[in-house]
Amino acid sequence: MDKSLSAAQARFLKARSRHHHLILAGQILLFFLFVGIWEFTARVGILNDFIFSSPSRMAVCFIQMTKDFSIFTHIGITLAETVGSFFLVMGLSLATAMLLWAIPSLAELLEPYLVMLNSLPKSALAPVLIVWLGNNVKTIVVAAVSVAVFGSMMTLHTGFKNSDPDKAKLIYTLGGNKRNVLFKVLIPSSIPLIINNMKVNIGLCLVGVIIGEFLAADKGLGYLIIYGSQVFKMDLVMMSIVILCILSMGLYRLISMLEKRVNRQ
Repeated sequence: MDKSLSAAQARFLKARSRHHHLILAGQILLFFLFVGIWEFTARVGILNDFIFSSPSRMAVCFIQMTKDFSIFTHIGITLAETVGSFFLVMGLSLATAMLLWAIPSLAELLEPYLVMLNSLPKSALAPVLIVWLGNNVKTIVVAAVSVAVFGSMMTLHTGFKNSDPDKAKLIYTLGGNKRNVLFKVLIPSSIPLIINNMKVNIGLCLVGVIIGEFLAADKGLGYLIIYGSQVFKMDLVMMSIVILCILSMGLYRLISMLEKRVNRQ
């Protein structure tokens, strides 16, 4: 431990570390308790394992699909579509938010349409996208982008508008222009907002990809879910859902690591 710390600071850090480890242990214990109860109730017949499956049956299904590597193909496709959609959403959102900030009259003009598009149930767009774009990856990516992009634009634009006006005035006083304000004040001060927006968007993109795969895919975890439900292979359905949960947690964790790295700088 750093000798420069006082005894009170050392006690505080030790207590915080202990609390963190207790929470982590509790989370792990809760997970295994849930899995154990699920397995037990399925084995004794309280739950119908044909309908609800069980952890052991999902494990067997996963092992069988690893033998021909098909499960990794499905995971990889869903992951690639999600990551690609995520970068498209963030790029479009940042570019549009900066444009709306730079041209306030354009923001006033487009605001009701962004609200309308953000409120529209995106699952209603999926059949239309299939007609327009075909039954392919483009439809899945566009569906995923549509789920997240409009809300992201509005959130970032609102954050840009609420940035510190005094710093912007200082830039203008020193002879700067909007570009200087954007890159010297607006974006640096909005880094926490952008990262929080990324945390939300990664989950929304995954949701959008699954919606697209339900209707326009022959590979991917969304395809496995819809196929498994149609042929009553609930082990396949539940296994795919569990993998989706793990993927979402992993992607969220990666962005959290990025956030910690940025905060240390």
